[in-house]
Amino acid sequence: MKILTALLLVAAVAFGLMLLAPVVGLLVAIAVPFAALVIWFLPILIILCSDRTSGGEKLAWIIAIVFFSWFAWIFYALLAPLKARDERRYADYRPYRY
Repeated sequence: MKILTALLLVAAVAFGLMLLAPVVGLLVAIAVPFAALVIWFLPILIILCSDRTSGGEKLAWIIAIVFFSWFAWIFYALLAPLKARDERRYADYRPYRY
């Protein structure tokens, strides 16, 4: 009796896994491309949210990311900003007082 119960349990588990396989396959088929898309957009989002560059330089880095992918992002992390900002220009700023 115990052997028959064990065989029925194994058969039920195997049948359940066969029914579950297409559902898991569908979830994987949806999740993997979505994850790849998020990973591809990640450097673009990092550059968009970064304060290291602005304006045209930021746009140039994003275009480089689109065409050269992760290599451009590595260069961005190592080289940006290309021009040093002139912080002295704002250091002596005093608002006009009446």
